[in-house]
Amino acid sequence: MMFAMSDSQFGLVYNILSFSFASMMATTIFLWMRVPAVKDCYASALIISGEVTFIAAYHYLRIFNSWVESYEYKPNSGSEVQDPVITGVPFNDAYRYMDWLLTVPLLLIEIVFVMKLSDEETKKKATTLGVASGLMITNGYPGELIVEGDLSVRWFFWAFSLCPFTYVVYELLVGMAGATNAESDPMVKSLIQRSQYWTVVSWLTYPVVYVFPMIGFAGSHAVVAIQVGYCISDIISKCGVGLVIYEIGRA
Repeated sequence: MMFAMSDSQFGLVYNILSFSFASMMATTIFLWMRVPAVKDCYASALIISGEVTFIAAYHYLRIFNSWVESYEYKPNSGSEVQDPVITGVPFNDAYRYMDWLLTVPLLLIEIVFVMKLSDEETKKKATTLGVASGLMITNGYPGELIVEGDLSVRWFFWAFSLCPFTYVVYELLVGMAGATNAESDPMVKSLIQRSQYWTVVSWLTYPVVYVFPMIGFAGSHAVVAIQVGYCISDIISKCGVGLVIYEIGRA
């Protein structure tokens, strides 16, 4: 569903999408160029971190292009800037969920790869967390399509998605606490904990953004709040955590 946007609303989403794309691509270049700086056993985690931000950069470019195609400014001879008008081309926000479906499992795997786990435990944790995060994304998408009208459906999918979300958060903070505490180097241990906390804190913002339409945000205000909120969360959870993963490997 498309909503009329003011010039400031359109510009805010335009700029945050552009900033997010630049952040993802810059982080990708840095992470991949720094792979030789870490030991071989941590190279995979750094490469995956770069893949996460690279995939995100691609999808942010598609989201940005879709946003630009959905609105246009009519020629104006006056001094005041007019609001953009809807072109009729629908804004395709599904790119964001396609991105999450690929990057969120990889984001968890990169954390698993820098922990002191056996090969069997690494495979098990990576698989279960990957599947749980995939379910979290697919469960939440149908409700994301509803931003006005009967929002009880959106509440249902929010709660449905929160089940695997809670499991992932539990695994990060409690399930893998033993492996984290087994790290003998206090600096590395602190960095691993930081990557886990950053991931959890940034992830907690997603369900909050999801409920914006249910707590009073409506129409164009809901769309803008959702786009800005998700962009900020993505930068923290992908770029921020990726740089922490680099610090772990380097340490």
